[in-house]
Amino acid sequence: MRLLLHCCCAPCTVECAGAFLEEGRRPAFFWYNPNIHPFTEYRSRRDALAVCARAMDLPLETVDEYGLRPFLAAVRQETGSPERCARCYRMRLEKTAARAAEGGYDAFSTTLLISPWQRHELAAETAEEEAKKHGVAFLYRDFRPRFRKGQARAREMGLYMQKYCGCIFSEEERYLPRIPAAAEK
Repeated sequence: MRLLLHCCCAPCTVECAGAFLEEGRRPAFFWYNPNIHPFTEYRSRRDALAVCARAMDLPLETVDEYGLRPFLAAVRQETGSPERCARCYRMRLEKTAARAAEGGYDAFSTTLLISPWQRHELAAETAEEEAKKHGVAFLYRDFRPRFRKGQARAREMGLYMQKYCGCIFSEEERYLPRIPAAAEK
């Protein structure tokens, strides 16, 4: 089975690819992430994924477009809302499904399914919809139990470790003051 794996970053990719390798599948990595900002962050993540691909001896396909304007246009109505994640997932998974279909892949998957901070069910649902639309299979896996192991392995490999999901809104949110749980009640 030819498998295209959408990769959001190298640390999330390590264990997702590892799981597929354990199953006897050799995924090709796919980089398309117009949500990642600023450019220095985008470049760091893209370059770390290239290092990861070489270290794992797996192919890497890139759509190397720093997408500040298209991303902002896609989420402009939802900048302060969780709906921006839905639009972001749609952008990236639509491109991945289309690339998988065009490239003759049997299926695609995504590293978004490993992070405990992503909206797991929404990412999976979006991928399923795009798979149907493009006539290619979506290979679902719940990679979340492998998250910590993947982070540790990425550190061992010396890969760049980011501090936020990638979009400028998530970067902002990491600096906002935290409201203590007791104050929320």
